[in-house]
Amino acid sequence: MWNKFIKNEKGFTGLEAAIVLVAFVVVAAVFSYVMLGAGFYTTQKSQEVVHTGVQQASSSVELSGNLIAKGDAGTPPTFIKTLTVCLQLTSGGSSVDMAKTLMVVSAPDIPPTELTLAGAADADNFAVAAKYNANADNIIDKAEKFDITIDLDAVAGANDINANDEFQLEIKPPQGASYTIHRQAPASISAIMTLV
Repeated sequence: MWNKFIKNEKGFTGLEAAIVLVAFVVVAAVFSYVMLGAGFYTTQKSQEVVHTGVQQASSSVELSGNLIAKGDAGTPPTFIKTLTVCLQLTSGGSSVDMAKTLMVVSAPDIPPTELTLAGAADADNFAVAAKYNANADNIIDKAEKFDITIDLDAVAGANDINANDEFQLEIKPPQGASYTIHRQAPASISAIMTLV
């Protein structure tokens, strides 16, 4: 008769083990969900960083054709008066706003001079001489080309690019890497020269 009052906990111990097992499974599931979510977030951010880095590292504009230089009005010409470059987008490049693009011209006698877009080329500006596009804006879009003219006589003042001088034109779009054009003036300055 005393056996009726003795506790038999065999079934209860199995139930406790099942509850602990379920608790472990739930905690493991929540932990794995958090870890997977953090992993997916990190992967996504890494992809964004890579895409942004590629976009910033590649230049958005390039030279289309050759650089054209014009000599001064002297007979014979003695220095380069203007530079004309034709710019286009690189393959897969995004549109470039020339109004926000900075150009830096430098030569042995010309300190690095920053130029921005204006209606006419002068001491602080370059000009868009011609646009080969379907709209009137100053944005180089896909399949568009812009002829850019820099009046070195106005920019440099008394300093010139003379025969055999090396000079550099750096184009800095608002987004992407800068594009540098490095050339050397020919030994004999002509009225119009193609600098390859």
